[in-house]
Amino acid sequence: MSVNAAHGTTNEDRLFRELVTSSQDAILIKTLAGEITFWNTAAQRLYGYAPQEALGRHIGMLIPPHLKDEEAELLRRIGRGERIEHYETRRTTSDGRVLDIDVTLWPVQGPDGTVISACSITRDITDRKRAEAELATLHAQQRHIALALHLMGISEPVPGVLAASRYLPSLQGQGVGGDWLDVIDLGAGRVGVFVGDVMGRGLDAAVVMGQLRSAARALAVAGLEPGELMKALDVFTHSLPEQFVTCVYLQADPGRGEVAACSAGHLPVLLVGPDAAVTPYPVPINVPLGVGGSPHEQVRLPLPPGSTLALYTDGLVETAATDLDDQLELLATALRTSFRAGAGLEAAADEVLRTLLPDSVTCADDVTLLLIGFPTVPLDAAELTLPAEPASVPAGRHFLRGHLGAWALDALADSAQLLVSELLTNAVCHARGPLVLRIWHSARELGVEVTDRSVPRPRARPADAAAEHGRGLLLVESLADAWGTRPDTDGKTVWFTFLTPRQDVAPPPHFPQQAELRGKLGGRLP
Repeated sequence: MSVNAAHGTTNEDRLFRELVTSSQDAILIKTLAGEITFWNTAAQRLYGYAPQEALGRHIGMLIPPHLKDEEAELLRRIGRGERIEHYETRRTTSDGRVLDIDVTLWPVQGPDGTVISACSITRDITDRKRAEAELATLHAQQRHIALALHLMGISEPVPGVLAASRYLPSLQGQGVGGDWLDVIDLGAGRVGVFVGDVMGRGLDAAVVMGQLRSAARALAVAGLEPGELMKALDVFTHSLPEQFVTCVYLQADPGRGEVAACSAGHLPVLLVGPDAAVTPYPVPINVPLGVGGSPHEQVRLPLPPGSTLALYTDGLVETAATDLDDQLELLATALRTSFRAGAGLEAAADEVLRTLLPDSVTCADDVTLLLIGFPTVPLDAAELTLPAEPASVPAGRHFLRGHLGAWALDALADSAQLLVSELLTNAVCHARGPLVLRIWHSARELGVEVTDRSVPRPRARPADAAAEHGRGLLLVESLADAWGTRPDTDGKTVWFTFLTPRQDVAPPPHFPQQAELRGKLGGRLP
């Protein structure tokens, strides 16, 4: 080791000082009282003070007024011998600019081993902080749009069913994902129920979810059976880049006590019976949408009066630390406990979330849950099979009139008989028999259906003034409160409904996340 006799310093000390002076990071030393004793060239570039302007002055000249106490605490920690790594704070330059900085501080000891000062290395992270803020703003905007898409997907109440739903966006990463649910009034007392999940999170997944939800709703309203609907959605999904989607669609007909169902790789639906027994609904789980190469099998299953169906996405039951089967059993137990206690759907939904997600803040995926219940009392219904011949038209009118009298719905008799005559006449003239006339009523509406064995669907069309035909469906459209057609197993069904004079309608479904998401969106959506 060489020593400079004149100055009492080693060559290594001088080299070290030169390295510190020429460092690209701002390095300064200050006493525990805050007096600056060393100031390198990078510190001058960062803060704008020359060494002669900084040395001997108090470090407070660099501290924004609201951070004076923070600096005092840092010096106290250094005095105790602590080393402080990558502490992010703010400092003020000579021209008044405020910088975001990353500073590392460590104690400097005197000859006797006591801490006498603090050395700090500082880097300017203002540009990084600005980029992080811009990225956070972009993520917030994307989250806002994604939440808006989920809000648009929340179903309106459907008469005749009770529903409770929950949607929880993940609070990790991009949060909002590709989950969706939908409850659709298909008319004639039938209900369509969707739950689906697009792989991924963020705006991309939410946009794809919105496209699929809209396509699925349109296909359901058009009357497609679940298997055909899944086939169409699979083709649609193939047109989207690298998408992997699971979903389940149920087409429920409470009046007939049955459900047509098809699942594309989705988790099992659970059936809660009137006695609160919980069993998996035996819907075959086919390949997800977008995979291709395999048909989607549809099944028809019984729907006991008073039943509730539970549909959900993987965020509710899949965790890294637990087995999926265990989580599904936990879900079934939560449902069983709630329904045995006589809880309503809203209370049951809350209990499920409390049981499966005791700490929703740590959810790694968004969560969707839908409970949908069907009436405990079967609808009054009657059915008559008729040959495809003219005599069936008055026979059908007589059958309808008799039941309307028995159901105390005489006020609807004239209009209903007129329209059933039109439907039966169309079937006799343009379709094959046998014909099935089915009538039913609930506290809300009267429904009339005519099923034949011909596939082409009728449509309303303008008729010439001199024409003797062509006005039947226009009349149905004008007088009925709702009407439509749907494919059947080997033909089609044409139906219409009238609202009944009595309005003892069950309470509408409640979707509490609608208010929650509106709040998150600042009330800017209708």
